Amino acid sequence: MLGACAAFGGSLQAHAEANRVTFPKLDELVHYTTVRRGNVTEHISTTRAAIEAIQKGLTVPNGTHFVLADYRDEKIYRYFVMEKGAGWGADFDERRRTGDWQFQWYWPDRQINLKENTSRCMSCHSSQKERGYLFTGGRLSEFRGKPVE
Repeated sequence: MLGACAAFGGSLQAHAEANRVTFPKLDELVHYTTVRRGNVTEHISTTRAAIEAIQKGLTVPNGTHFVLADYRDEKIYRYFVMEKGAGWGADFDERRRTGDWQFQWYWPDRQINLKENTSRCMSCHSSQKERGYLFTGGRLSEFRGKPVE
């Protein structure tokens, strides 16, 4: 879902832009996969409804959050949040849309990280259109209660 593109988010000078993404209640999400890259560990979580939908071959419902918790040297560094809402794609020029998904970066204190480039998120996730804009959707199909690595 998030993975590789999230890891490169801070490399450009563009900044976060206003959008509809909200920071979810983390304790209501299910940790379904972990991705490791050197000193970076990404724990990715989503809603139980999203997991059930994907496992049944359905689309992810509106209101779904995906959260990538980015740890550096075993300490939370930042969060990357994807949220889907009905008609949210219309907030952006057609060439930038990723369905009805919007993206936002947050600091560990859950304040928006204005230094990150949300346009890059949209550009990268657009490559996953056939997979519902998710990089780790396949791992959701494999999830059986223990995070897939």
